[in-house]
Amino acid sequence: MNDHEAIDLLRAMVRTPSVSGDEAALAALLVGAMRRAGLNAAVDDAGNAVGATSGDPLRSEPDKADIVLLGHMDTVPGVVLVREEDGRLFGRGAVDAKGPLAAFVAAAARAEMPEGVRLVVIGAVEEETPTSRGARAARDRYAPAACIIGEPSGGDGVTIGYKGRLVVRYALERSSAHTAGPAPSAADEAFGWWQAVLEGCRALCPADASPFESLQANIRSLATNHNGLADRVEIVAGFRLPPGVEPGSVEGICTRCAREGIVEFVGRERAVVADRGSSVVRALSAGVRSLGLRPRLLLKTGTSDMNVVAPVWRCPIAAYGPGDSSLDHTPNEHIEIDAIVRSIRVLSHALPALAGELSGVPA
Repeated sequence: MNDHEAIDLLRAMVRTPSVSGDEAALAALLVGAMRRAGLNAAVDDAGNAVGATSGDPLRSEPDKADIVLLGHMDTVPGVVLVREEDGRLFGRGAVDAKGPLAAFVAAAARAEMPEGVRLVVIGAVEEETPTSRGARAARDRYAPAACIIGEPSGGDGVTIGYKGRLVVRYALERSSAHTAGPAPSAADEAFGWWQAVLEGCRALCPADASPFESLQANIRSLATNHNGLADRVEIVAGFRLPPGVEPGSVEGICTRCAREGIVEFVGRERAVVADRGSSVVRALSAGVRSLGLRPRLLLKTGTSDMNVVAPVWRCPIAAYGPGDSSLDHTPNEHIEIDAIVRSIRVLSHALPALAGELSGVPA
């Protein structure tokens, strides 16, 4: 797969809507593209598009060491007009994370692996939701020797850490009362709950903690309803958890502060920080240097599928990909086409070196 074919693939991917839960069309497109590029490819039972340089892509090969390139196909909602302007491709998912996934496919198609090592490219479903269904399916199917997560890192960045996550839903319903009465409304109670939660969370981190080491909390949605007989309020809030803060600690605070309210939790993920001296980090950093650039090691305040797979696979791991992550989920989402080409160069340098280290055969 040459550069022009890789860019055409990305264009087709961006033109194919793939909001979380509706990725089937993109999965079919990717499987076809990977097969034409010489990879063995199929869609697994979770809906992931999977391609491998040899063997059955849907299972581990007992005589092969797998390097898994784990990207994701899904996007958040919102239509961004697909267009090209001044060397930039606009469209939902261009940065997060179809650009990195297209680079994975191109680099895998070009790679020559030593005997005993293969590449497995995975376009996962539902990364943008708390379910992370695609990554969980892959986590239970493979036991790779190394992994690269496909997320935007600026092309010269190598991401070694992501904060953890917790999503809470608080709901309260009570009989209606006159607003002139002394009783607080359901909304008043919910507001008090949130303030108490914030106060409790402040004790979990130092006041002067860095952004990566601090606990972030925000309300994602708030809804109230009054039908004449009862008042109901619902809050959905999200937490970004630093290393050392367990999801259970925040769950305990939310539950203790709830009183009459009902709380439910999803998206429990611990923070993850990879070894900065691992074979994956070294290979990617060398790939960046091969372009005359200085690699940057990054710690991200969001989450990724690294949070899901790293604690189980326990292999060398890092995230890499083209694109400016500040454009994720925005109405101005776009990626520089040249950045795709550069990232493929980095991966094409890094993957043979990584495979050579795993096999004992220098690249």
